[in-house]
Amino acid sequence: MVAGETSGDLLAGLLLSGLKARWPALKAGGIGGPHMAGRGFDIWWPSDKLAVRGYVEVLRHYREIAGIREQLKNRLLTGPGQRPDLFIGIDAPDFNLGLEAALKAEGVKTVQFVCPSIWAWRADRVEKIRRSADHVLCIFPFEPALLAAHGIAATYVGHPLAAVIPLQPDRAAARKALGLHGEDTVVAILPGSRKSEVEYLALRFFQAAALVRRAQPAIKFIVPAIPALKSRIEQLASQAGVRAAVEIVAGQSHTALAACDVTLIASGTATLEAALFKRPMVIAYNMNWLSWQIMRRKQLQPWVGLPNILCRDFVVPELLQDQASPEALAQALLEWVDAKSAAPEKIRAVEQRFTQLHAELQRDTSQLATDAIQKILET
Repeated sequence: MVAGETSGDLLAGLLLSGLKARWPALKAGGIGGPHMAGRGFDIWWPSDKLAVRGYVEVLRHYREIAGIREQLKNRLLTGPGQRPDLFIGIDAPDFNLGLEAALKAEGVKTVQFVCPSIWAWRADRVEKIRRSADHVLCIFPFEPALLAAHGIAATYVGHPLAAVIPLQPDRAAARKALGLHGEDTVVAILPGSRKSEVEYLALRFFQAAALVRRAQPAIKFIVPAIPALKSRIEQLASQAGVRAAVEIVAGQSHTALAACDVTLIASGTATLEAALFKRPMVIAYNMNWLSWQIMRRKQLQPWVGLPNILCRDFVVPELLQDQASPEALAQALLEWVDAKSAAPEKIRAVEQRFTQLHAELQRDTSQLATDAIQKILET
């Protein structure tokens, strides 16, 4: 298995639980993170080696990443006792599809868990998916039909997070766990799980927090940080002059999302987690200028944030690239904060739409995924 970042590690950990339940003697190794390690996964390289986003950023790390892929391919195909019965790529399509194609050509069965977002951008990837994956496990309900139209076998397995996150999150318990009071107005700040995201987003997020605090001094800020990036996030909070005003904790992103009234959040899987927690949010993203120009030309839909894509509407605001100024982010956050008392029906409408989305994504993912995998192994 290969999982290339924090969200992939989480998804892979959930899948591994199902695989181990069906095949108790299962041995799994490759590239992964702590969630996978906690389920007995043998980590040959840590997943954060692949946690790079954006064209220019990837180029800077290309030699190292390409070297890891080549070493992994050789280990799986020629290492003593290493040839797998099955390879599962968890998201990370830029890394995994090429590896899967090489393994499939040598007779190794391959599964891609999470369909690349061909419906959002880079539709040209369809041909590469067909060459690479024997089967695709899809986390969104419309994807199997789209893939079938191109001759690619796929199964909708639901989104694992929809089964893990409760339909009705316990805000009071989450606040108690974080030392917050029930009457507090709480903003969760999630500047991303990659180093590049933190560098491009955290400072402006904290500058926005300073402006929000100036307008409403009683607001509490909670910042769940990837442990490896915590010290850098603390530095950027200090640079923005809000270090004493924000509570930065290691991990606990789900607790922070359950506790908050609204979140300022980097575009990515975490936005879907926020939606499953039924929280209003402001989605933001900023990246290298050249990477942004390339990506926007490949974009097929008007939305970037997963909650908006899945709802096919701008349910929550998206502020991208130059639009993601501290002033604009602060204003968008304050509109949600004000709605808590002035327009509660606006909050309720978002909660209702996200509850519907949660129900659409909730399936027995482990059962469906392992059923599909067993059929692949038997063919």
